Amino acid sequence: MNLEPKLLKKCISYLEWLLSFIFSYDLLSNCTFDIDSIKKRRMIGAIIGDIVGSRFEFNNYLKTDFKFFHPDCQFTDDTICTVAVADWLMNPQKQSLSKTMRQWCKKYPSSYGDRFRRWIQDEEMEAYNSYGNGSAMRVSPVGWYFNSIFDVCEAAKASASITHNHPEGIKGAQCIATSILLLRQGMSKQELKMYIETTYGYMLDLKCSWIRTHSRFDETCQVTVPQAITAFLESTDFETAIRLAISIGGDSDTIAAITGSMAEAFYGVPEDMAREALAYLPADMIEVMRQFNDHYGRV
Repeated sequence: MNLEPKLLKKCISYLEWLLSFIFSYDLLSNCTFDIDSIKKRRMIGAIIGDIVGSRFEFNNYLKTDFKFFHPDCQFTDDTICTVAVADWLMNPQKQSLSKTMRQWCKKYPSSYGDRFRRWIQDEEMEAYNSYGNGSAMRVSPVGWYFNSIFDVCEAAKASASITHNHPEGIKGAQCIATSILLLRQGMSKQELKMYIETTYGYMLDLKCSWIRTHSRFDETCQVTVPQAITAFLESTDFETAIRLAISIGGDSDTIAAITGSMAEAFYGVPEDMAREALAYLPADMIEVMRQFNDHYGRV
């Protein structure tokens, strides 16, 4: 049987995805942790946004009617760095975040930015004054782990500063982490909008429809953080939040990861969606999520 190269590639991709799903589902079925606890909280919202948005990062789709999970989806640097932050939060005395981050990123090569890739490989390289959205996309575990704004802001700053030590990079991380805290504590969307505009100075008056028609690729916190927040504010449930985030274009997987982290805190995550997302992840990442689930809220 002769298959066209593109068709063959798609078949192989689908088989790889199917096998990973079967393996991970079997793994989940035999795990001791409760899937219900993961789907309700912790950091799977950001991970779902990353996975679903992964196939649109460099091929934007400016509508909301796409297939949610797809064989072409995969976890990217957003998930890897999020897991690294969670791992560090649980073991701060064991080693620094810099070391933990480098270990996870070396283990799982991904589409890292040029400077971040150099930072991963060069153990002596220090923070490089970045204001990219990498600080905001990896910070969600901080918003779940601590229960006061002060502690969240301090930890968010620490999580950003190893690489993204520019004031805008730190601000983006602190904004998203505090938003997660406030949303899970019961703050309304309108209250959150006012809080963010007053505290962080992000203007949130643009609508997704406007952002979509003026979309361009931008990886800065100054642009993508307010875009991600806007997608959450306009959403009606977790799924529509992710769909809106992706539909505005730009850095789709990271915007969706940031939106997903907020949407999880406000809506929760449907169990079937959580299960399907976990099927994309390797066992060691799932184990960190299990451990984080056990540690959550103790600080």
